[in-house]
Amino acid sequence: MLERVLFFTLLASFLVAVLLSPILIPFLRRLKFGQSIREEGPKSHQKKSGTPTMGGVMIIISIIITTLIMSNKFLSFSTELLLLLIVTFGYGLLGFLDDFIKVVMKRNLGLTSKQKLIGQLIIALIFYYGLIQAGYSTDLTIPTTNLSIDIGWFYLPLVIIMLVGASNAVNLTDGLDGLLAGTGAIAFGAFAVLAWNASMIDVAIFCAAVVGAVLGFLVFNAHPAKVFMGDTGSLALGGAIAAVAILTKMEILLIIIGGVFVIETLSVIIQVISFKTRGKRVFKMSPLHHHYELSGWSEWRVVVTFWLIGMLFAIIAIYLEVWM
Repeated sequence: MLERVLFFTLLASFLVAVLLSPILIPFLRRLKFGQSIREEGPKSHQKKSGTPTMGGVMIIISIIITTLIMSNKFLSFSTELLLLLIVTFGYGLLGFLDDFIKVVMKRNLGLTSKQKLIGQLIIALIFYYGLIQAGYSTDLTIPTTNLSIDIGWFYLPLVIIMLVGASNAVNLTDGLDGLLAGTGAIAFGAFAVLAWNASMIDVAIFCAAVVGAVLGFLVFNAHPAKVFMGDTGSLALGGAIAAVAILTKMEILLIIIGGVFVIETLSVIIQVISFKTRGKRVFKMSPLHHHYELSGWSEWRVVVTFWLIGMLFAIIAIYLEVWM
């Protein structure tokens, strides 16, 4: 029965996203919400200029509608779902503002780094307050063991680091057609399995809704993309996956499940440090997916390779949590 609930949640969210796309994509095109391509990016990406962005709106709508309907039908609406929806909508709204400034106000960098960080911090603090009010423990669980450590007030900076870090890491991964949609579906699929195994059915339903939404979006985002999710989608997905990890007490496991996002972020950090200290670049371009593009790989080859790596990380995480 529970397996059917998750399957129908995924299917419903997929259908909502697919049905929304033919409506939203032409609407975004009429409003001239087209993507601006950075001049310093790969030259092959210049032809993508003008492709509608802010498609993350359809992902967020699909997640919210499906989660509310399925939870109302099979469960009572829980505090966990409320917190997950707050984070998803909050970070999505922040990304929407960033995209709006870039596209409509023609400021290519969108929100300043300080403005974006303040927004991310506010949402993280709201989430943490909700956790404490709901009686969540400040324990940190060690994977593959029965050990947990109560880190007390240090849990607050951990929550902030996870939400801010994950939203930025996922945002960095959104650079090729279908890359984030595919790796995101895999990561949330892993958390759906783990949440279901931990009898956190409400969180599993949310994760299944995310998987369905991004797969529905992928239909139109696969190469050559007809729409990009923009920061609207990537920040929402990044915040959501960190929130799921915190609620399921799998904070450390997020590093494995989100391994692709971690690698992409590390490539940027390594590139910046190397250039500032040695005046040399380690990669042809960062994040890492651009390095392989400039090394002669086709965009589709890079994307599929990263999907497979994401799948491997997901399998390892599930194995460690369920069978170890």
